[in-house]
Amino acid sequence: MSEQKDLVSQLVLFLHLRKYEPGERVPSEREMAERFQVSRGHIREALAFLEALRVIERRAKSGIFMAREAASVEALALYAQVGAPLTAEDVQQSIEMRKIHEITAVRLACERATLDNFDRLRAILAASEAKMAAGQPINEEDRAFHLEIVRATQNSIFHRIVQVYYLMTVDRLRIYFNDPARCRTSHEEHLAIFQAVARRDAMTAMNLMSEHLKGANSYWQDLIGRGAPPGPGDQTEAWLALATGRSH
Repeated sequence: MSEQKDLVSQLVLFLHLRKYEPGERVPSEREMAERFQVSRGHIREALAFLEALRVIERRAKSGIFMAREAASVEALALYAQVGAPLTAEDVQQSIEMRKIHEITAVRLACERATLDNFDRLRAILAASEAKMAAGQPINEEDRAFHLEIVRATQNSIFHRIVQVYYLMTVDRLRIYFNDPARCRTSHEEHLAIFQAVARRDAMTAMNLMSEHLKGANSYWQDLIGRGAPPGPGDQTEAWLALATGRSH
């Protein structure tokens, strides 16, 4: 399964780096199988996944083309994960949608949060304290806190939708939380949000969440220009080599 995920990631970055336009024809299954040195069956499975995400489309007896309609939100998350830069418009719109969703989520959490949700939130906040005391970033705890607020709505579809936004920001959040001052500020704001939810004070919780998320716009705009930092075993150079040239 991990090999198939790697192949999907390679295909995404290959298509991105070659700068294919919507509706433009891309290499055939056979050509891609040769380029990536895998079987046509593996390529076919990977392309089926990209088709489901509306990255590509297949036309009977014509070949494979870049999709004309906008890619799915899940595809945007995949782009971010493999290091393909998102457009400024994608970034701005994702920030806007995240804010709308999370302010709604914290209101619902005030009504629906269970004792288990509160226990998990306390554990996340304690983990944040421990990380900061050890001089470590709290990017993982930040993600966990926000997703637990959404989980507290008791709406699993809502939770799955918001998860996508966090998949889009994994590497950039790691950069953001390298600053100890940001870690402390974010943690204190999380504490205030938690206390408001615990009191079932929806209006205060919504206002606090709105203020907390205002910082997202500035750091996204700053970091999006830098590109995703390379991770362990980064294969970008190899993928760049695969993407050399424009011939089909």
